Amino acid sequence: MTSSLTPEALVYGLKTAGDPQLSPDGEHIVFTLSQANDETQKVETQLWISDRDGGNQRQLTRSGKGNGTPRWSPDGSQIAFVSDRGEDERKGARGLFVMSFAGGDAREVTRHGQGISNLAWSPDGKSIAYNSEFDPDNPDEEKRDPEAAPPVRVTSRIDYKQDGMGYLGDKRQQVYIVDLASGERRKLTGRPNDFYFPVWSPDGKAIAAALPNRNGMNSQLVLLDIATGAETVIGPETGTISSWAWSPSGDRIVYTGDVAQTWQSDFFVYHVDTGGSRRITEDLQPLPAGMMFGSAAPVWLDDDRVLFNGTRAGASGLYVIDLSDGEVERSHRHDATSGGLSLDSGNRYAVQTHASFDSTGEISVYDRESGKLSVITSFNEEFLNEHPPARWEQIEIERNGYTIESWLLKPHDFDESKQYPLVMTIHGGPNGHYGYNYEPVQQILASNGFLVVLSNPRGSSSYGREFTMQVSEDWGGEDYQDLMAVVDTVLERPYADGDRTGIEGYSYGGYMTSWIIGQTERFKACVCGAPCFDLESMYGTSDISHTFGELQWGGQHHQSPEWYRDHSPSTFAHKATTPTLIIHGEADERCPIGQGEQMFIALKKAGCEVEFARYPGGAHGFRRMGPPAHREDLLGRTLGWMKDHLM
Repeated sequence: MTSSLTPEALVYGLKTAGDPQLSPDGEHIVFTLSQANDETQKVETQLWISDRDGGNQRQLTRSGKGNGTPRWSPDGSQIAFVSDRGEDERKGARGLFVMSFAGGDAREVTRHGQGISNLAWSPDGKSIAYNSEFDPDNPDEEKRDPEAAPPVRVTSRIDYKQDGMGYLGDKRQQVYIVDLASGERRKLTGRPNDFYFPVWSPDGKAIAAALPNRNGMNSQLVLLDIATGAETVIGPETGTISSWAWSPSGDRIVYTGDVAQTWQSDFFVYHVDTGGSRRITEDLQPLPAGMMFGSAAPVWLDDDRVLFNGTRAGASGLYVIDLSDGEVERSHRHDATSGGLSLDSGNRYAVQTHASFDSTGEISVYDRESGKLSVITSFNEEFLNEHPPARWEQIEIERNGYTIESWLLKPHDFDESKQYPLVMTIHGGPNGHYGYNYEPVQQILASNGFLVVLSNPRGSSSYGREFTMQVSEDWGGEDYQDLMAVVDTVLERPYADGDRTGIEGYSYGGYMTSWIIGQTERFKACVCGAPCFDLESMYGTSDISHTFGELQWGGQHHQSPEWYRDHSPSTFAHKATTPTLIIHGEADERCPIGQGEQMFIALKKAGCEVEFARYPGGAHGFRRMGPPAHREDLLGRTLGWMKDHLM
């Protein structure tokens, strides 16, 4: 018996396997398994382990509700991880633990009053480097008196706040090193800048880490001397770094990034002895996965060849680049989205997360010798049998010299003799992309009788730098025309009802939906999430727009006031007639809640039917990482709005 998806089923029924790590001998995989608990209203995460082929799966941790970041020791005898277990009552407190693979209780090595992340074993297995936040105003991490008045916030730095973390002041992520035998730790970095993702050199004398600036809009690579903490900074301050890895001998570092922010990374090699970098590629077509976005570092296969996880045209793949000539060869491509990249010491097996239009939350293993990919877990098989995923097809249109790629999702019981309402969903970024993935909003709409079209208009990533840069200084221009052309193409099909069309989008997708309803009356329903509504106010209130806006919108407001006016949805909102639901997190620092507030008032004054759903404490990413109850509510409201106005 099958049934349509409900918000409750999507939020509480699915399990997510993540962060898979292959043991050095290639025989075992440790990973996280997460699921939202409808009674506690919390997401609970435990460590699991299995054989490489998926056999002998078993739960590894049972204490605490949040266990993560599992990492094998270099010899494969121990597993380090982070956990909220223990009697520390401070909100967010975490401990770093080590357990023997042979069995026995986990041992706490060190603890912080806040999060611990990005664990990295030293080559000799005696120390672990990691990230944790350091507050110079509270260096001993003392618990604040809850009855005391909150401290006054005074800043002189432009990056004083960040989405998901709120007000920062001088609090920043630092690199710590802890000795496993004694538990003694020291802070390797000191200045009030973020230092992320420490990676040890093969000789254990240095660490390479990311040094982001401008709230992460730009970044550099920094080499940290273990003995002295001395820094060597690589790359221009206005450039970007997304992933990196030491060569086996430690004489070079391969890294991906660019000398400017172009939202497309290329490969570079840094030579440790000379201190110089050499650019390897000029316009890399697959978008390499970035450590800064939760993925994994590339892997050296020998002195010249490097394996990396990349995305091309919305599909994940494994690629090998020859650093001697820049030639890139695709080892494997599949209609799926893969995350992370962990290999055994012999570099034969590659382990990643796996999701597609047809599955989600699983683990895959790719055998580089045989060329075979195996999905080794089936945590959501029963769920997907009961709630079948959408049927899908890929669509391409040609417009003004560019191929625009889209996908059409259909109800699992689709009947082409019937007519269905159509919803276009629009991705964020603008330099994000859609692809072969299981997205809750898309799936719940398709499961409940809607056609859903998702598109990668110009400006989307995973199509090379030229295509990605086409949206710069053209928001609401050719990108809008691309999307309308895709809708027109789908509506040529007799089963798509042109009188029942809707739009849905979040972030830049929120910009585009708020833009569209001021340009046309063709849509009968709109769900607009976290919009960029008024670009002038957005510039001064968003945590990134003081840099992002100058790159995307042609400079500061006073330098191009006409452009800001002509490309702001607020300029045209008085024309809107489309019934609109606005959804917004009240703690959103990326697209601040004021953007949604301005839009709500503008539509109210225009006489447009509008509702405003505000989610207390919700940061920009609350749709994915917020409280389960809020995610359930969002899915229910989105589905309900589309049903009420299109069915």
